[in-house]
Formats: sequence, structure tokens, C-alpha cells
Amino acid sequence: MSTEVKNKSLLNQLRDEKNAGLKGGLYHQTQVKLSYNTNRIEGSKLSEAQTRYIYETNTLFVENGETTANVDDILETMNHFACFNYLLEIADEKLSEEIIKKFHYLLKINTSQTKNLGFIAGEYKSLPNVVGGIETTQPKKVPLEIEKLLQSFNQKETKTFEDIIDFHFHFEKIHPFQDGNGRVGRLIMFRECLRNEIIPFIIADDFKQFYYRGLREFENIKEYLNDTCLSAQDIYKEWVNYFYGDLLKD
Repeated sequence: MSTEVKNKSLLNQLRDEKNAGLKGGLYHQTQVKLSYNTNRIEGSKLSEAQTRYIYETNTLFVENGETTANVDDILETMNHFACFNYLLEIADEKLSEEIIKKFHYLLKINTSQTKNLGFIAGEYKSLPNVVGGIETTQPKKVPLEIEKLLQSFNQKETKTFEDIIDFHFHFEKIHPFQDGNGRVGRLIMFRECLRNEIIPFIIADDFKQFYYRGLREFENIKEYLNDTCLSAQDIYKEWVNYFYGDLLKD
């Protein structure tokens, strides 16, 4: 069973810490952990220590004998910090196509992919893609499928933890963008948890294989993905307890 928070106070607390520029708090911790893990799942070579250093100093150090770092890894790390700030700004709004596209735009702007033919940050894919050997929605059908998914999701006045996970599966099955779908999808899950007074969660890189299995088997065994997300939620709950234990509902 997922954990709830009181009266959106967790969202407000994160916003307050962001606006105050507070160092070392839950907002700070979330920025580093979320950016590191979600990018690492997608192949970033940056370590958590490097991610933290970029966030805290706007500079990069190399480690373990490395002499170079991938520019896109650095850009997408910094871009993800902007995505999370945007997430907090619009967490009260109903989920929309505009929000989804803005997440993608903020994540991918100025990366090398935006120089590729047909890749536009903030716009749906123009070429078909296959993920894990599974065909995804054809480009021409993406707008309608996203519209249908949003209508189904938004007609529920109160979203449960399971509703949010279900949305994530169907979003990833559509795979609306040429790249960046997983990161956009995980940002949406975090946002929807905050919006619906549910403790959010970060899928750690260590959980990657369980997370992928959960997506792959979701239509047959929903518990795989639900349980992986609940385990991730338990970790975030510990952070909330450490910083603000009185925010949790009894």
C-alpha cells in the first residue's frame, strides 16, 4: 500500500526549499538522486558524485582515471535539474500534452540529438521506434493515442498509486518521442504523486532490471512494476521521515 502525505505539504516544502535556495535539504537530495538515477538508467556514464558536483558547483570533475566526459551526459544532467524545477512549478495543473512536451523540450534542448534530421526537442517522433524488441505506436498515431491516454487518466478525480503506474506503462508503450521517453515518463510519475498527495519515488539504477521487467510483463503481472515502484517509494519515504517526518499521514 502506498504512503500519503498531508495536504500537499510535501510539494509545498519542496517548493519552499527551491525558492529559498536551501542547500542540503530534501529538494537538494531529490535533484541529485533523481537526475543521476534516471539518466544512468538511460546510459549516462556520470557518477552520482559527479552529478552532485554539477548541481552544487556547476562544474565537473573526472574520476577513476577518466580524462573525458560525454557532453550530452553533462547537458542532460543539467537539463534534468531544470525539468524538476518546472515539475514543481506546474504540479498543481492537470496533466496535459503541453506539459509532457515541455518536459521533453527541457530535457533535450541543446543536446547533439537536436542536430539530427527529424529530431526536435519537445515534439513527437517522426520515425518509428522499437524498444526492447517491442514495436511502439506509429508516429502518425501518437497524438491521438496520447490524447486518449490523457482523457482516460484525467477523468479520474483522484488518482491512486496504481493509476499512476498504469499511466506510465501505457505512456512508455506509446513511446511518443524519438528518445527521452523513460525520463519524461518518470518525471510524470513523480509529479502525479506529488499532485495526488502520494509519496513520490525515484527508480534507482540498481532497480533497472526489475523496472524493465515490470514494464515488459505489465499486461500479465502488474505486481512486478507496482512492487518495484513501492520499493522505491519506501526509500523516498525514509528521506521524507528524516527531513520532515510530520508530513506523513498516520
